[in-house]
Amino acid sequence: MPCRVQVAALPWRRAKDGVEVLLVTSRGTGRWVLPKGWPENDELPHEAAAREALEEAGVDGAISHQEIGRFFYGKMLPSGMEWRCEVMVFPMEVDHIADKWPERKKRRRRWFAPRDAARLVDEKDLSELIAEFGVNPRKFAA
Repeated sequence: MPCRVQVAALPWRRAKDGVEVLLVTSRGTGRWVLPKGWPENDELPHEAAAREALEEAGVDGAISHQEIGRFFYGKMLPSGMEWRCEVMVFPMEVDHIADKWPERKKRRRRWFAPRDAARLVDEKDLSELIAEFGVNPRKFAA
Protein backbone atom coordinates (compact mmCIF):
# COMPACT_ATOMS: atom_id res chain seq x y z
CA MET A 1 0.00 0.00 0.00
CA PRO A 2 1.41 3.46 -0.86
CA CYS A 3 2.52 5.92 1.80
CA ARG A 4 -0.08 8.61 2.57
CA VAL A 5 0.90 12.15 3.56
CA GLN A 6 -0.68 13.75 6.63
CA VAL A 7 -0.02 17.08 8.34
CA ALA A 8 0.54 17.87 12.02
CA ALA A 9 0.81 20.97 14.15
CA LEU A 10 3.49 21.26 16.83
CA PRO A 11 1.71 23.68 19.21
CA TRP A 12 4.09 25.54 21.53
CA ARG A 13 4.14 28.43 23.97
CA ARG A 14 6.72 30.39 25.88
CA ALA A 15 7.36 29.26 29.46
CA LYS A 16 9.59 30.39 32.33
CA ASP A 17 12.27 27.86 31.42
CA GLY A 18 12.08 28.08 27.62
CA VAL A 19 9.07 26.63 25.81
CA GLU A 20 6.39 24.00 26.29
CA VAL A 21 4.79 21.86 23.59
CA LEU A 22 1.22 20.58 23.56
CA LEU A 23 0.41 16.93 23.00
CA VAL A 24 -3.00 15.29 22.73
CA THR A 25 -4.03 11.69 23.26
CA SER A 26 -4.99 9.58 20.28
CA ARG A 27 -8.63 8.52 20.16
CA GLY A 28 -7.93 4.83 19.77
CA THR A 29 -5.01 3.97 22.03
CA GLY A 30 -4.72 7.03 24.26
CA ARG A 31 -1.03 7.48 23.45
CA TRP A 32 0.47 10.97 23.28
CA VAL A 33 0.61 12.44 19.75
CA LEU A 34 0.60 15.74 17.87
CA PRO A 35 -2.71 16.99 16.45
CA LYS A 36 -2.67 15.64 12.90
CA GLY A 37 -4.82 14.61 9.99
CA TRP A 38 -5.47 14.82 6.28
CA PRO A 39 -5.69 18.04 4.25
CA GLU A 40 -9.24 18.71 3.05
CA ASN A 41 -10.35 20.13 -0.30
CA ASP A 42 -7.90 22.83 -1.44
CA GLU A 43 -6.21 23.41 1.94
CA LEU A 44 -2.51 24.14 1.97
CA PRO A 45 -0.59 21.81 4.30
CA HIS A 46 -0.01 24.44 7.01
CA GLU A 47 -3.68 25.46 6.89
CA ALA A 48 -4.75 21.85 7.42
CA ALA A 49 -2.31 21.52 10.34
CA ALA A 50 -3.80 24.64 11.96
CA ARG A 51 -7.33 23.25 11.52
CA GLU A 52 -6.31 19.94 13.10
CA ALA A 53 -4.80 21.80 16.09
CA LEU A 54 -8.09 23.63 16.61
CA GLU A 55 -10.27 20.52 16.18
CA GLU A 56 -8.17 18.08 18.20
CA ALA A 57 -6.53 20.33 20.81
CA GLY A 58 -8.60 23.53 20.90
CA VAL A 59 -5.63 25.79 20.18
CA ASP A 60 -4.98 28.48 17.60
CA GLY A 61 -2.07 30.77 16.81
CA ALA A 62 0.63 31.70 14.33
CA ILE A 63 1.53 28.62 12.29
CA SER A 64 4.65 28.42 10.17
CA HIS A 65 4.14 27.99 6.43
CA GLN A 66 7.30 25.85 6.37
CA GLU A 67 7.44 22.34 7.76
CA ILE A 68 10.21 21.66 10.28
CA GLY A 69 10.47 17.99 9.43
CA ARG A 70 8.59 14.76 8.88
CA PHE A 71 7.96 11.54 10.74
CA PHE A 72 6.50 8.18 9.81
CA TYR A 73 4.02 5.93 11.56
CA GLY A 74 1.73 3.01 10.81
CA LYS A 75 -2.01 3.80 10.96
CA MET A 76 -4.07 0.72 11.76
CA LEU A 77 -7.18 0.40 9.61
CA PRO A 78 -10.41 -1.26 10.83
CA SER A 79 -9.58 -4.18 8.52
CA GLY A 80 -6.42 -4.82 10.53
CA MET A 81 -4.14 -3.65 7.74
CA GLU A 82 -1.49 -1.03 8.47
CA TRP A 83 -1.33 2.09 6.32
CA ARG A 84 2.11 3.73 6.34
CA CYS A 85 1.84 7.50 6.77
CA GLU A 86 4.36 10.29 6.34
CA VAL A 87 3.54 13.35 8.45
CA MET A 88 4.68 16.92 7.70
CA VAL A 89 5.10 18.93 10.94
CA PHE A 90 4.37 22.67 11.21
CA PRO A 91 5.16 24.61 14.42
CA MET A 92 2.38 26.82 15.80
CA GLU A 93 2.97 29.45 18.47
CA VAL A 94 -0.26 29.24 20.46
CA ASP A 95 -2.03 32.49 21.31
CA HIS A 96 -5.51 31.11 22.10
CA ILE A 97 -6.55 28.08 24.15
CA ALA A 98 -10.27 27.26 23.95
CA ASP A 99 -12.22 25.88 26.89
CA LYS A 100 -14.49 24.03 24.47
CA TRP A 101 -13.37 22.45 21.19
CA PRO A 102 -14.74 19.77 18.82
CA GLU A 103 -12.81 16.74 20.17
CA ARG A 104 -12.61 17.70 23.88
CA LYS A 105 -14.62 14.62 24.92
CA LYS A 106 -12.45 12.27 22.84
CA ARG A 107 -8.94 13.46 23.76
CA ARG A 108 -6.87 14.88 26.60
CA ARG A 109 -4.37 17.69 26.04
CA ARG A 110 -1.36 18.59 28.14
CA TRP A 111 1.63 20.93 28.00
CA PHE A 112 5.09 19.38 28.37
CA ALA A 113 8.69 20.49 28.35
CA PRO A 114 10.06 19.43 24.93
CA ARG A 115 12.39 16.81 26.46
CA ASP A 116 9.41 15.21 28.27
CA ALA A 117 7.19 15.33 25.18
CA ALA A 118 10.00 13.74 23.16
CA ARG A 119 10.08 10.81 25.62
CA LEU A 120 6.31 10.35 25.55
CA VAL A 121 5.73 9.99 21.80
CA ASP A 122 6.20 6.54 20.25
CA GLU A 123 7.79 7.53 16.93
CA LYS A 124 11.59 7.88 17.15
CA ASP A 125 11.83 10.47 14.36
CA LEU A 126 9.05 12.57 15.95
CA SER A 127 10.83 12.34 19.30
CA GLU A 128 14.03 13.66 17.72
CA LEU A 129 12.11 16.46 15.96
CA ILE A 130 10.48 17.63 19.21
CA ALA A 131 13.78 17.48 21.10
CA GLU A 132 15.54 19.51 18.38
CA PHE A 133 12.71 22.04 18.37
CA GLY A 134 13.06 22.47 22.12
CA VAL A 135 16.74 23.40 21.81
CA ASN A 136 16.08 26.35 19.47
CA PRO A 137 12.37 27.07 18.88
CA ARG A 138 13.00 30.52 17.37
CA LYS A 139 14.82 28.83 14.49
CA PHE A 140 11.49 27.22 13.55
CA ALA A 141 8.98 29.95 14.48
CA ALA A 142 6.41 31.29 12.03
